[in-house]
Amino acid sequence: MLDLAARGQDLRAYVGGLEAWVIATLARFGVAGERRDGRVGIWVDHGDGREDKIAAIGVRVRHWVTYHGVSINLAPELEHFSGIVPCGIGEEHFGVTSLKALGIDAEMPALDAALKASFKEIFG
Repeated sequence: MLDLAARGQDLRAYVGGLEAWVIATLARFGVAGERRDGRVGIWVDHGDGREDKIAAIGVRVRHWVTYHGVSINLAPELEHFSGIVPCGIGEEHFGVTSLKALGIDAEMPALDAALKASFKEIFG
């Protein structure tokens, strides 16, 4: 939780900070996460016209106190995404990926450590 009243009540800056946090965390694993205008979450560009979502962001704010959810796909069974359209991704050149699918064999403790270190860099 963060107190946005003490941080200038700027929800867009806060969401941008969450995106930067996830991008910085992914960079620790050698993954270039990117923002996309008009699409929520963090994306990986494969360079062949295909982009996959690797992280989702959900935000709730009440009385300028934030409750956020950040999800980075570590090693889910990507087959489970084939029967749903996550976050409105309906076009065939958009999909879902994970660190494991990108060839990165990371475990939750390593991801947690990277998230903690990157959080300090972005939010102080």
